[in-house]
Amino acid sequence: MPDPHLERARRICLALPEATEKEAWGNPTFRIRKRLFAMYHNNHHGDGRIALWLNAPPGVQRMLVEAEPERFFVPPYMGPSGWVGLHLDRCEDTEVEMHVLQSYRMVAPKKLLALLDGAPG
Repeated sequence: MPDPHLERARRICLALPEATEKEAWGNPTFRIRKRLFAMYHNNHHGDGRIALWLNAPPGVQRMLVEAEPERFFVPPYMGPSGWVGLHLDRCEDTEVEMHVLQSYRMVAPKKLLALLDGAPG
């Protein structure tokens, strides 16, 4: 049975230049070359969340979790490194796209960022 939340995460993450999907730790992860920028989890260890874990700039995790704890959380394992968990079933596509793009930008090489931004060459 298809998972509509996973399909949504795939559509958003794989739309970015050279983004790929790779299963790791039993879950779909999204990478740029070998660098991880997103992880999908559905009921991770029974937590009841349908979520995308994303890399975030310093301070963003705390800001989001404090401002909207019903939509954002500190994910296990990756949380101490500043990653943020986003409830996919509580966020609109435009917001998910914005956070995925921010995470992608943190790990993408300059050439791909230029391509993303429409710079020539």
